[in-house]
Amino acid sequence: MFAIGIDLGGTWIKGVLMTIDTGEMVKQLYHPTHGDKDWKQAVAETVAELQQHADLVKPTDDQGSTIKAIGLSAPGLPNETNRCIAYMPGRLPGLEGFHWGDFLNAPVYVVNDAHAALMAETRFGVAKGSRHVLLLTLGTGVGGGLLVDGRLYQGNSQRAGHLGHITVDTEGDRDIMGLPGSLEDAIGNATIEKRSLGRYTSTYQLLEAYKQGNPFAQWVWLSSVRKLAVGICSLINCFSPDVVVLSGGITQADADLLLPLTSFMDAYEWRPGGLTTPIKIAHFGDMAGAIGAASFAIQEVV
Repeated sequence: MFAIGIDLGGTWIKGVLMTIDTGEMVKQLYHPTHGDKDWKQAVAETVAELQQHADLVKPTDDQGSTIKAIGLSAPGLPNETNRCIAYMPGRLPGLEGFHWGDFLNAPVYVVNDAHAALMAETRFGVAKGSRHVLLLTLGTGVGGGLLVDGRLYQGNSQRAGHLGHITVDTEGDRDIMGLPGSLEDAIGNATIEKRSLGRYTSTYQLLEAYKQGNPFAQWVWLSSVRKLAVGICSLINCFSPDVVVLSGGITQADADLLLPLTSFMDAYEWRPGGLTTPIKIAHFGDMAGAIGAASFAIQEVV
């Protein structure tokens, strides 16, 4: 049996056909979101293509439907039944309130994109087998998700998991949600030019200068990583996860991120009885949203 996962982003529509039991990726597809076709139709064609491939590779004695679940990952807040995106202003006009199950003529489970990344890692990735997981996506902004007692926690109005919007500096500027000095503004790529006083326009540029020993770059980067550690420790105190997973483009810094982060965690983490919370880099890359969407749908139907 198979599941289909679709990740609907502003640039790409990514699709994956995967086995329900092992999470093996049988086929992957990429289509531009704004190509020759309407993006809704492009999603429909991606699902149809994955369905056709599933029919080709299924056992010859299997006469039933090969697709057990369909999940779709998208930016925004899903509705209470996870059948559409209820709130996503300013991006992908027409996404809000669009019922994917009616459009595709099949049950479709819709999940926030950061929540999808969490589901991918907890079902088939570095947090497999853990019942309490905290994930942070470190990229243009900072998103996140929570797995509580083995289930995705979405909270009231499906807003839970906006972990980038906790305060790590009460004297900082207000972020897009109105909070002062948020974790997102402390390390997200969107604020790098502001944080570096205009010297760098990307985290990549900052890290290149950091590696070369530039004192200013080192100050900017280590200040950001310190605030990340403070944020993680605060979240650990709130939720006591089995593991913290970091995903997103900034994690490509590898040791330049993990070594200073570990030092700051040693300084700030509360460790009763010597217990430390492991921090792991996500296993899945740019297909995490599609894999997580399929994983969420599997959880809902199995």
